[in-house]
Amino acid sequence: MTETNVTFCVNGEDRTVSGRSDIPLLYALREELGLKGTRFGCGDAACGACTVIMDGRAVTSCDLPISAVAGKSVETVESLDTDPPHPLIAAAIAQQAGQCGYCLPGILMAAKALLDRNKHPGRAEIIAALDGNLCRCGTHTRIIRAIEQAAGTMAEAGE
Repeated sequence: MTETNVTFCVNGEDRTVSGRSDIPLLYALREELGLKGTRFGCGDAACGACTVIMDGRAVTSCDLPISAVAGKSVETVESLDTDPPHPLIAAAIAQQAGQCGYCLPGILMAAKALLDRNKHPGRAEIIAALDGNLCRCGTHTRIIRAIEQAAGTMAEAGE
């Protein structure tokens, strides 16, 4: 595989990664850019722990080659670290949505992608949006409540 420079926008900032064009986006985010919030789960795009948002769509980053993000916009869970906390973070804390928390970054990014395109999702839409995200601790009910709460908070704030 050839060496390449790939430039893309990460959390609103243009970044360049040098290396093989087939390295997974997950590796580039964690090891090259120091964004450790996105998690490695299965490596096969089956668990959703590595979910990020690319150009408005939730995608798994463990199987996405860095070459596929050239010129694209990527959001990681670090983009939710705002002051005050993003409504998804505040709701996840209020609802105690994370037990071990390992899966939560990917779930939050799948939820953000949903809320970015649909400000008032129903419970069935939330469940469908999280279909690719596994939580071994079994906090699914609290996670869904947190997303519903965040949607309500965002609607009240006019976001």
